[in-house]
Amino acid sequence: MGKFKSKSGNNKDQILEIRQDGQELGSNSRISVGRLLRLPSYFFFNKETQIRMDVLIQLLDRLLQAVGQLFANPFYYIGILFIVLHYRKQIQMERKLFHTRLHSLLNETWRTVLWGWLGGISASVLMLFVGVNIQASTIILLWVLSIILVMMRVRFFCLAYAVGILGIAQVILSWIPNVTSLQEAIPVLDIVVGADIPSLLVIVAILHLLEGTLVGFQGARMATPLFLEGRRGQIIGGQQLQGFWPVPLFLLVPMTGGSIQGLPWDTLFGSNLASGWTLLAFPAMIGFTELTISKLPRKQARFSASLLYLYGIILLVTAIAAHFWSPILLVGAVLSIALHEGLIRYNQWVEDKLVPFYVHSQRGLMVLSVVPNSPAHELGIQTGELIHKVNGHKIKTKTDLHIAMGLNSAFCRLEVLNEQGEVRFLQRAIYSGDHHQLGIILAPDQDALYFLEQRPLHLFSYLRNKLTGLLSNNSTKSM
Repeated sequence: MGKFKSKSGNNKDQILEIRQDGQELGSNSRISVGRLLRLPSYFFFNKETQIRMDVLIQLLDRLLQAVGQLFANPFYYIGILFIVLHYRKQIQMERKLFHTRLHSLLNETWRTVLWGWLGGISASVLMLFVGVNIQASTIILLWVLSIILVMMRVRFFCLAYAVGILGIAQVILSWIPNVTSLQEAIPVLDIVVGADIPSLLVIVAILHLLEGTLVGFQGARMATPLFLEGRRGQIIGGQQLQGFWPVPLFLLVPMTGGSIQGLPWDTLFGSNLASGWTLLAFPAMIGFTELTISKLPRKQARFSASLLYLYGIILLVTAIAAHFWSPILLVGAVLSIALHEGLIRYNQWVEDKLVPFYVHSQRGLMVLSVVPNSPAHELGIQTGELIHKVNGHKIKTKTDLHIAMGLNSAFCRLEVLNEQGEVRFLQRAIYSGDHHQLGIILAPDQDALYFLEQRPLHLFSYLRNKLTGLLSNNSTKSM
């Protein structure tokens, strides 16, 4: 690489004397700084650096094209629409149960989309070193399967189920003799037979590792308090942790006629990129739904995240094994569905064994949630704490709370028991327009007007305006 030595002359532009291979060039090689900027890039960089720069430029060029493909893909907007309708329904339920909303439709939507992009870019960088093989037609088929599945159950709106079904179908087709004639009669079978299932399983595994990270960081914030019917018919409190993210993936895939720039790394699956490669936009959806009556939201979020990590690691190992040894393909496809359902059933089994946490006790009233930006939120009152005393009076029932707060309409002193049973002393002035009960949402008692019925919902029941599953406490008829 050339070495540059600065000189300066009288009333002249600064010039550089260029040395190459240890030899000083003549005076004709002196150039001004302005002309120096027009020198070709290889004049400044060695060959290895130049190759890296060329690869980076090609990746950025293909990335811009892939982003354009993503914004032209209707399935990406279907995912966002589902999220908007999901939060709309959640806010409707909050107003019905608590006469206020705990989440903002606009804030939750843009935050979800933003985190989806951050997660998608991170996963895409990781996938550069895997080298998956996937076609645009396969992506369309997976989305069609996902839409059909979500009409059956909302929780099926996950790539794991669609990929598992596609993998099982491919294995079954491989057992059928003379499947070629069947493919000619049903063209969609060509897509099924040609799908690279190990690549799709790797995508599912990495998406669930990403989902575990998002749940661990954001799951507690996305919790919604609920009134539920317990095993013995009593009304108890619970927390539903539910979230969905539209994740744009940009996958490095082989493509004849694509970029022929050699990449300075080898992919895990050894994809043949010599004839060309590109970045393919893949709009994916990830999401989770967990219900707990025995744990605080942050503890349930950590528990769910650990299960998602376990699922992702097991599926990733199985997918890599299936790539190098095809008989494991059916195992990976079945695990994609069965293990996912198993995690849900395991969480339900754990919940059934534990004692309900969100119930009142002789020590005070249980805080189920706190309205954002309310006086209780400013005082630092948290979910799972007990309101022990108000204005010096011990609190055992909601009637006790109303009487104690009425003793001083301008000021309120509280004694709150935290999770460790320690007493916290809080006080605050009360102003006109403050939230009812300072914005504290208490666990339900047996006088609660409504509770949520726990049963699986299909898409239309889930999204329609009528809140299916929300029951009156003195009725068995859906409201």
